[in-house]
Amino acid sequence: MPLLQATHVTKTFGNFTALDQVNIEVNKGEVYGFIGPNGAGKSTMIRILLGILQVTSGEATVFGMDAWKDAVHIHKRMAYVPGDVNLWPNLTGGEVIDLFTKLQGSSNKQRKDELMEIFDLDPTKKCRTYSKGNRQKVALVAAFASDAELFIFDEPTSGLDPLMERTFQEQVLKLKDAGKSVLLSSHILSEVEKLCDRVGIIREGKMIETGTLEELRHLTRMHISVETKRPILELASMKGVHDVVLDENKGSFQVDTEALESVMGYVSKSGIVHLESAPPTLEDLFMRHYESDEASQADEVGRDEQ
Repeated sequence: MPLLQATHVTKTFGNFTALDQVNIEVNKGEVYGFIGPNGAGKSTMIRILLGILQVTSGEATVFGMDAWKDAVHIHKRMAYVPGDVNLWPNLTGGEVIDLFTKLQGSSNKQRKDELMEIFDLDPTKKCRTYSKGNRQKVALVAAFASDAELFIFDEPTSGLDPLMERTFQEQVLKLKDAGKSVLLSSHILSEVEKLCDRVGIIREGKMIETGTLEELRHLTRMHISVETKRPILELASMKGVHDVVLDENKGSFQVDTEALESVMGYVSKSGIVHLESAPPTLEDLFMRHYESDEASQADEVGRDEQ
């Protein structure tokens, strides 16, 4: 049974539908990436899983318990870091971390001290003096220092510099190695790509794709850079080829995965001198969805105008 499960979750606010039949599963020992543009419904879904909002319809369970009715019991086994952390201004960072870890029921001083050093956090300063990045660090140290079974991160690296982003990623991988489960909501696609076993993409309150990175990559394009002995004629007109840039015998283009064999067969006839290929990224997948949606909307507009 999944550790966390949302089944046909719909959430409306008046006439506005924030979530529409959303399904999510996070299994034990898995890092699940929950991605989408700002305003897509990620934070609304997380608030439902935290028991802050009640579903309009559908079901949300964590550890097999109802996310709304059993929120208190669930929170004892869960750690959560939002994208914009608010702290008590007159407490020090260290006092806040101690408070959070005691509320969660676990306190490992050695682990806590180690994390504060790793995240370069001064725990003696009052929270009112902290920058946004340091407030994030306080919440991250408190979460990673806990003995939670499930970690929910909602845009957790907001305000962190690139070095601290990498530190966060290293700590998430350690959680995974320890058999912990993570739900990571982010719009930083490279972060999700490095960390996640499976990915769910949400847009305008609807899940548009779910699967492992390998399962989703059939929808994306390979990036090819090539140098040939002779110019590659008519490459741009080939099916499955996009964004062609040619300069005499050198060029770059994108190719749909399903058309790769035929396109490379054609290119090889011009005599390949040098070839580089880059695998498709999550960002390619994301943009591909936007392109296809925009194209279908344009088609609908065109039909309406006729």
